[in-house]
Amino acid sequence: MAQAIFVVNKHAKTASEPKQLYTVKKKAIEKLLKQNRAKKVGLHFSDHPKYSHQHSTLLVQVDNFYFHIPPKKADFDTMKHLGKIDQSFRNPKTTLSLTKAKKILYTFLNWEDPEKRSKKNGQYQRSHQYYNHTSPFSPWGQFTTWNHKSNKHK
Repeated sequence: MAQAIFVVNKHAKTASEPKQLYTVKKKAIEKLLKQNRAKKVGLHFSDHPKYSHQHSTLLVQVDNFYFHIPPKKADFDTMKHLGKIDQSFRNPKTTLSLTKAKKILYTFLNWEDPEKRSKKNGQYQRSHQYYNHTSPFSPWGQFTTWNHKSNKHK
């Protein structure tokens, strides 16, 4: 489980649309905390301040891996603040693929993979939840159409 979270987290850091991956990570860690299979370690100052304001993240241990998630209000009252993140620490290496990691986490969370949901009639279609084109221009700058329905004549 920890390896799967690590892989999803690693890919989220470089993804163009990381929100869904970070959500999977956060929900999996929250479920592990509820099951007492993970433990809260303390609070760290974030390396990425929001709007130039310093904020804290919650350090959580899952097996021999450590992750940061947004803290809940109660965490500020109950958890020790550890200060700055130790940049020399690294989680163990893993060779798990992103596809397998997502499958493990989706199964654990009882979620359906959005990629599978978007397969219709044997054709692969990207989920509009993540790829919602609202512009009439294609990525190469040419005008397409405002009408998203097929222009085929009957």
